[in-house]
Amino acid sequence: MANLEVEFCGLKFKNPVVVASIETTNSPEVIRECVDAGAGGMIIKTLTDIEDMARLTQNSKYAILNEKNELIKGKVNKNFVFFSRSGYSSTHYKEWVPYLKELRQYAEDHGSHLIGSAGGKTVQSWVDICRTIEDAGIKLIELNFGCPHPAMMPGVHGGSMIGQDPRVAAEVTRAVVEAVDIPIFIKLTPDQSKPVEVARAVMEAGAAAVTATNRHTGFVVDIETGRPRLAGPAGIGGTWAKPLSLRWVHKIFTELGVPISGSNGIYDHKDIVEFIMTGASTVQIGSVLMLKGIKYLSKVIRGLEEFMDSHGYPDIQSMLGIASRHSVRDYSEQFRKPRMHSEVNVESCRNPKCTICIQTCFYDALAQADGVVGMLHKNCIGCEMCTNTCPFDSMKMHTTSEEQRQSGEFFRIPEAVFEAGKFEKGFERGIKLSRALD
Repeated sequence: MANLEVEFCGLKFKNPVVVASIETTNSPEVIRECVDAGAGGMIIKTLTDIEDMARLTQNSKYAILNEKNELIKGKVNKNFVFFSRSGYSSTHYKEWVPYLKELRQYAEDHGSHLIGSAGGKTVQSWVDICRTIEDAGIKLIELNFGCPHPAMMPGVHGGSMIGQDPRVAAEVTRAVVEAVDIPIFIKLTPDQSKPVEVARAVMEAGAAAVTATNRHTGFVVDIETGRPRLAGPAGIGGTWAKPLSLRWVHKIFTELGVPISGSNGIYDHKDIVEFIMTGASTVQIGSVLMLKGIKYLSKVIRGLEEFMDSHGYPDIQSMLGIASRHSVRDYSEQFRKPRMHSEVNVESCRNPKCTICIQTCFYDALAQADGVVGMLHKNCIGCEMCTNTCPFDSMKMHTTSEEQRQSGEFFRIPEAVFEAGKFEKGFERGIKLSRALD
């Protein structure tokens, strides 16, 4: 049986599945349910002294949409869009103290961790909230620099507004790190172009890890009424966002090599595996629990364990970052890989009844010939579109041998194209020209 234990920020988690800081952790009763369902950890809904962000949660609105932008009524599938307006914990952070102590002990008794989350109105507020959390016995705190909602609150400066500025993010992080003795990790926002720079800044300021990432800010339209859903911009997430989140997990993992908690885009255990293989030590699951219930959490954890057993992964460490380590750094590395071409299995092919591969080949490498699909290898660039779209698994990719390349009958990139160093020299010339124009 696979070992799901993982170490994150100096703490040992019994599994990498952590309940994110959302509505599911705004209630002591539901937090206990998360513990009972087997969560490795639970991040409490962000504690704050910002009164408007507490009131915002009491005025929450949700629109759960399918791939057709219609409200989901009934079963929630994997393609759901979670569009919502919400805030921080609806209870003042000081009133949480007795619950923090009780829930921390309940979690520890079950081999789990209660994790703090903070979002203050001033630097001193961040410090005070985190000290209060630490005094309650909590051993780890996430600073919420990713929440998309403060930007919509008049006069409120917090969440993603802090997370977009490396200097401010570092200032708040440093102040908290100097004030408490427990590890701090930072929840990043995707509403910017510099998550790696912000991650670097907060790590240099003393953070132990980062969360990549919080939700995006979105705008959704109901075309039947001609009105925006939820009256305007709000937070948005769902599995559609997973590739975007994984991009930042990958870049932070490969460029900074720091501990990461993955977030935004999780539906089932397969998504958790993707985050781990990209470089996330723990993975935060949130909105899907609001739609399927806390008991769904046990199914996700069980699915992760079964996947690891069936694929021969003895522990989380054996999966951690393997996809990122196999990734090319840039397209120049991709160009140096061996050429590939497609071949059709005429026995399993259903042509002429099916012509999907021909329709999706935009390089004229496939055509009908006497009732079967014919190949024109000279035009096949190895894009793999036909193997992706063939419903009968009749198209396979093969490495183009040197003999085939030399025959002249297979596609070949002209010499001197994508020549190593040419891009770098051109880039340097562009920089010099830009400086001269300045």
